[in-house]
Amino acid sequence: MAGMDNLLGRLPAIPDLRDRCRALAALDAILSPDDWEARHHSFDASWDEDEREELASMRNGQGDDWIVVFSPAGAYGRGFDHEAPNAPELLAAVPEEFRRFAEEPAFGDEDGPTVTVCFWRAPDDGDWEGVTAAPGGDGLRNLWKPLLDGSAEAYRAWAEDYFEPEHDLDPDAIGHVLALRPLTPAVVAALNPDADLEELAEDLVEIGYPGYPG
Repeated sequence: MAGMDNLLGRLPAIPDLRDRCRALAALDAILSPDDWEARHHSFDASWDEDEREELASMRNGQGDDWIVVFSPAGAYGRGFDHEAPNAPELLAAVPEEFRRFAEEPAFGDEDGPTVTVCFWRAPDDGDWEGVTAAPGGDGLRNLWKPLLDGSAEAYRAWAEDYFEPEHDLDPDAIGHVLALRPLTPAVVAALNPDADLEELAEDLVEIGYPGYPG
């Protein structure tokens, strides 16, 4: 399954994936500070505080979405491409330690789970494992951009198309956020002159951006 290999082979290790998900959520928050619904990526560092679980998610407004749950058991991800088959039978392959996430009602619709691909990795595993109903892989590659690339240029190209800002996005400022370096008013202004760092504090706490503990 070339598409699955393309996805699993490009996913970074769990800590790096978590950092990348937080950075993407922070970038989207800066570019769309007043409209959460317009954001593509989000991150909830307190999704389940008792279980120490965090949730990264993406939705593109066209029926496609993905989630990644970070927990002490490792990481579990699942994505749905509305142009690919819905295949809840895939979830039977999910290991027991991630079963609760596979069966989470929030990761589906009124008819049950929605899933085109799912994957998982325990902290001590050397590789990601997963299954997909879209062996061609085209939908998978589109679904996970710009997460798989992780570069400032990839995010810049995607964001300028998606958000259509009135100014060019500063790749150095994007790289600053992708590296989860401390945010400053200057960095925020380089990405969105209309965004205010103090007003973003609540979003940054939810994301768990460094320097903004919950």
